[in-house]
Amino acid sequence: VQLQASGGGLVQAGGSLRLSCAASGIIFRVNAMGWYRQAPGKQRELVARITSNGMRNYEDSVKGRFTISRDNAKNTVYLQMNSLKPEDTAVYYCNAVRRFGSNWFPSSNSWGQGTQVTVSS
Repeated sequence: VQLQASGGGLVQAGGSLRLSCAASGIIFRVNAMGWYRQAPGKQRELVARITSNGMRNYEDSVKGRFTISRDNAKNTVYLQMNSLKPEDTAVYYCNAVRRFGSNWFPSSNSWGQGTQVTVSS
């Protein structure tokens, strides 16, 4: 599995970014996909996910500001981030995700290099 995230950068608080993640080595259209982020000194957290049929779910801190979408023809998942806050600063990664019980977990141990998002105040 290869996951190539891009689109990060440095923005001021209140700004927007659109992240992209191209996936290969998986049957993309049948997989739920997720965006994770990892801030310095913190654990990686799942902030948004989208199922194969387009159902979306968001972590509370990003609800109403982030939108996840997917293009199965391009094997790509996107994360539109609006109204960015300094606490959104992190390295963002994508991965296929699977549900076990009520929890979701990454499907692959291959994360790629991620893309850095830095939000200045």
